[in-house]
Amino acid sequence: MKYTLFFVTIALFLSCKEDKNTEAGPNLDTASEFAITKAITLLDNPSEKNSHLPRLFTDGNTLYLSWVTRKDSTDQLYYSALNNGNWQSPVLISEGTDWFTNWADFPAIAANDHSILTSHLQKSANGTYTYDVMLNLLDKNLPSPQTSGANSKGVFTKQNFILHNDGTKSEHGFVSMLPYQDNSFFITWLDGRNTAGAEHDTHESHGMGGAMTLRSAVVPATGEIAQRTELDNRVCDCCQTSAAMTTNGPVVVYRDRSEDEVRDISIVRYVNGAWTKPTTLGEDNWKIAGCPVNGPSVDAFDDALAVVWFTVSKGEGDVKVIFSEDAGATFSRPYRIDSGSATGRVDIVMLSKKEAAVMWMQPDGEDEALYLMKIDVHGYTGDPIVISKTSAARASGFPQLERVGDTLFVAWTDVLEKSKHINVAKLSASAL
Repeated sequence: MKYTLFFVTIALFLSCKEDKNTEAGPNLDTASEFAITKAITLLDNPSEKNSHLPRLFTDGNTLYLSWVTRKDSTDQLYYSALNNGNWQSPVLISEGTDWFTNWADFPAIAANDHSILTSHLQKSANGTYTYDVMLNLLDKNLPSPQTSGANSKGVFTKQNFILHNDGTKSEHGFVSMLPYQDNSFFITWLDGRNTAGAEHDTHESHGMGGAMTLRSAVVPATGEIAQRTELDNRVCDCCQTSAAMTTNGPVVVYRDRSEDEVRDISIVRYVNGAWTKPTTLGEDNWKIAGCPVNGPSVDAFDDALAVVWFTVSKGEGDVKVIFSEDAGATFSRPYRIDSGSATGRVDIVMLSKKEAAVMWMQPDGEDEALYLMKIDVHGYTGDPIVISKTSAARASGFPQLERVGDTLFVAWTDVLEKSKHINVAKLSASAL
């Protein structure tokens, strides 16, 4: 059953100002006479109660949703696909009692032709932050044997194999993955092999040994792991990575880390068979001794890129967007889009070469709200809308945004008193 929710949106402004000329973006609390109404359809989805950590992916036609369900002491990773308005029966990918299940470091999923690749984190030792990235490669064209209930098991090309080859008892995670050439997958992650042996009781203490690194690899449809490459030898320890595919090749955006603890957003690009050196976006000069656990998001439309990120460089949470028209070689000036004290947890999808839809979290009075807005390369915006009230608690995780044709899909976790559940909603991109 589908039903429609109506939320109030605020028609406030014609454009965002360049950040250096304003201390805040749009005022989302303007008087009610400026309000208009837009419809968002909340969809039934195949996740069960006590599920969280949704991840969305689309190949342009099909929407994929993965999630983790907690049953007693066991974590279970599922996925389903939405085709012609109908969800397929959930597929159980993997389960375990020794996973590292974290609000900010959640499983990834991508599809390419007949293959589906997923990731999850499995403990490798007793330390708090000692875990490996485990991959599962499925063939979606093969029939799945039924198990109990409505769930089916995946048919695996390769099951529960480790992404990295360092063998250290250290932190590995924050995975991004994309379909790549010849039915393969490009994958990038944060790798703590150089930090092995350091005490990591909290994320704020990361870096007491060597530095966290950013790495990438290619996973063919047969499941071997090739082209393992170090992209940056010193990065922020626990912010999400994000990757996009341009006509030149993949790009990765992430939170970097300088020797004097400036943690701004950087980009690396694969050009003519080699990776570029990191380039800083925005030059926020946010100096912070610990990881903010709040990574960026990037999306591509041919050679056009849009990046959104969170910073507290001026004393309060800012959300900024920047565009490139040449696959990330150069960028325009950044635009701030929040109205002050944003929480971050951002995502972005491009609607065309000139426009993007951006999502972020921000306080709304005594509540926390999930906002969605359109912005173009000149900083002109549509009307910001509230997708839902939510929680700023860690358990609410990181909302997800994807586009299939003219439809935008959003997934997020609702936190209840004793459990969590996943919501999936849609709206027309043309309504922004």
